[in-house]
Amino acid sequence: MRLAKTMPVLAAAGVMSLLVAPAKAVDLTVTHWGVLMYGVPFAVAWDQGYFEEEGIEVDGFITSQGGGTTLRNALASEVPYGETALAAVVAAAHEGLDLTIVHAGVRSVGDLLWATRSDAEDVNEIDDLKGRPVGYTSPRSVSQSVLFMSMDAAGIATDDYDPRSLGGVGSGLTALDEGVVDAALVLEPVWTRLQDKYKPVFFAGDLLPPMTQTVGVVRTDYLEENGDTIRGIIEARRRGVEFIYDNPREAGEILARVYDMDEEIAITAVENVAAIDYWSRGDFEIEAMNNMLDGLRLVDAIDDGPFDWSGLIDERYLPEDLQGE
Repeated sequence: MRLAKTMPVLAAAGVMSLLVAPAKAVDLTVTHWGVLMYGVPFAVAWDQGYFEEEGIEVDGFITSQGGGTTLRNALASEVPYGETALAAVVAAAHEGLDLTIVHAGVRSVGDLLWATRSDAEDVNEIDDLKGRPVGYTSPRSVSQSVLFMSMDAAGIATDDYDPRSLGGVGSGLTALDEGVVDAALVLEPVWTRLQDKYKPVFFAGDLLPPMTQTVGVVRTDYLEENGDTIRGIIEARRRGVEFIYDNPREAGEILARVYDMDEEIAITAVENVAAIDYWSRGDFEIEAMNNMLDGLRLVDAIDDGPFDWSGLIDERYLPEDLQGE
């Protein structure tokens, strides 16, 4: 499969990335940088010098709490690239913004865990949530769609429980502590840090197929003139992913330094997430992308009907071995 726009194919990524580099250090945009696990490949690539080896001097990272805010930050940057939520990219494309998806990011929702209080003796599994209030972050979010899909997979209709929008993960856990809900969303590395206080009810990855959470996206006009820079970012990130899977403990040590967090928590979080094949090396899994769209349709985040990826995805910036047939 070759999904492409209009730019001619250039030479191999490794050669081109060395020919042209940004004139000065740049910032890259990554959703939830410094807080959640989406940015670990970038942290490793930065620490290990992979960006420099690809001809890109990275000064730091721009972030936000996700969604449209991260995408807007990316598009306004000197290098208008970011790894951000697939849902935000699809919504922006519907609004007419000229964007191109150049690589896959996180390919699993296995890090989304709904937990309850450790002393909640009557809530131990997903079936126990029937008739109870259950938290998610915000309307039309990934967490809402994943909650709805997970409950549906368990045979629990939306009318059989009480889904509630609670804001961020911290707000959700506060609501859980106060008894406002009986289960709330937790993600790594928050789960590793607080797991003595809570107990798991269900992991979304145990109920759902692979679902693409994030993608690398570029403003199309920039891409057409700076393809070598984007190839370099993709290759450096890919090398970071491979480092994580080959050396999860060392990757955790790097994460602790870059995110300025407790080392043992960082190591455990990386090991936990690496075990579920969390990060894509960049290649597109169209079925996993469509699975995410199915969830977003469920919460009215996008329109019903088929979605044509061909005008939005360009895989020619991937390393050749990650491109489709």
